[in-house]
Amino acid sequence: MFVKSIVSALALTFVMAGVATAQQAAAAAAPTRIQQFQAWGAYSYKSGNSTVCYVLSVPTAKQPASVDHGDNFFIVSQRPGQNISYEPQAMMGYTVKENSKINVVIDNKTFVMFTKDKAGWVENAAQEPALVAAMKTGHSMTVNAVSRKGTGTSYSYSLSGISAALKQIESCK
Repeated sequence: MFVKSIVSALALTFVMAGVATAQQAAAAAAPTRIQQFQAWGAYSYKSGNSTVCYVLSVPTAKQPASVDHGDNFFIVSQRPGQNISYEPQAMMGYTVKENSKINVVIDNKTFVMFTKDKAGWVENAAQEPALVAAMKTGHSMTVNAVSRKGTGTSYSYSLSGISAALKQIESCK
């Protein structure tokens, strides 16, 4: 299950990076797993002349248990070639309700994400460093979203290994 999720996440990473055509996707290098740090893996891939690095984890629990959640991930990416440093993103396994928000709760502190299709990004970009800092020091992280069908969902993530994984991609070039 974990390997299937990681493979799906790697495929989604190409979409995330804006690969527009099948030819570009074929020409792009496949992501490389750098190292696993408990619940978080560190990865990199080439995008044009740049390297993109990111850490990724899958939920440890999904609610409600009665629905098909698809593959869900939480990613923090580093794209030095685009001056993007530690950008958090929630990737859902389903289309999120239009104009809804995704809430990321870390130790009772909530960060709000705007949504598009199957993904969410921090609504106020100035809050990205605070979210990443909370992930590094936090004990638990829950991601709450609403599907296009109106189903409220909740995902628990382990924060074990996040600091070491982020340190691994610190010098991404």
